[in-house]
Amino acid sequence: MIKSLIISRTDSLGDVVLTLPAAGVIKKIYPGIKIYFMGRSYTQPVIQTSRFVDEFINWDEVSSYPQQQQVEFFKSLKCDAIVHVFPNIHIAKIAFKSNIPLRIGTSHRFYHLFYCNKLLAIGRNKSPLHESQLNLMLFSPLGAKSIYELEEIPEFYGLTKLKLLDDQYKNLLDSNRFNLILHPKSKGSAREWGLDNFGELINLLPKDKFKIFISGTIEDRKFLVPLLDKYKNDVVDITGQMSLSDFISFINHADGLVAASTGPLHIAAAMGKMAIGLYAPMRPIHPGRWSPIGVKGKYLVIDKQCNKCQNSLDCECIRMITPASVANLLTANHPL
Repeated sequence: MIKSLIISRTDSLGDVVLTLPAAGVIKKIYPGIKIYFMGRSYTQPVIQTSRFVDEFINWDEVSSYPQQQQVEFFKSLKCDAIVHVFPNIHIAKIAFKSNIPLRIGTSHRFYHLFYCNKLLAIGRNKSPLHESQLNLMLFSPLGAKSIYELEEIPEFYGLTKLKLLDDQYKNLLDSNRFNLILHPKSKGSAREWGLDNFGELINLLPKDKFKIFISGTIEDRKFLVPLLDKYKNDVVDITGQMSLSDFISFINHADGLVAASTGPLHIAAAMGKMAIGLYAPMRPIHPGRWSPIGVKGKYLVIDKQCNKCQNSLDCECIRMITPASVANLLTANHPL
């Protein structure tokens, strides 16, 4: 009987969101289980939003301890199992030294041969499966199904432990219009659609039907200045103004979000918002692997085989998605 579990996913925001359904799946199988989710400091707010996660482990803090103290920390949790969703040789070694009884990982990392005692042959880059499905495959030794249909996954996010949205942000929203967040930048995690395309989309959407917000980090803002200046009378600039906890709550109060394959896109989809993802037709970053998974998650990608920008963030294929196609998708799913 598994009474406590560590889910280890210490990489980026979108990857973490697409791993959270595993906590919901395991809670359904073992209703009384205690689930620890280990992530990074900047992903803590979204992890703690899931009602299926009992406790967050901050790897940034734990990794700063001397190695023996790390071992003692993991021993103190008295966990029955750990699932290495994002492989990390140091975490695998510490889990082994901590004598966690069941240590699950992919056989595609050689060091797991030494440190894990349950290996699954899961290769991601050439797989036809979605990232969320691949993540859940690692939990099959705990009783999860080998394959979950994409339509099954949204119920397992559990993003309900939200921070109360401050009035200063809530008052920005318009109950008589569709509150749409445009998130143009990706911090290098995805190919980008381009500011000109976002600008044209702003022009196409009826001002009396849509209230548009431009989001991004404070670092993004210097790249967004041309868009923000040109459309200052048509959009609300919220770049760099909110903590991640506030932004998650703001997304929950908004109606939809348009972005490339970024953390905010996956958060919006997980919360049941209209989340429109813009993608390049290229493995392994194509929508078959990374589309937004949610009851209103949608994506656009051109029908073309292209690897020309495999080693470049500049992608003409994603820029070929027309603003009109995005506007049509928004208006078709939000009758005016």
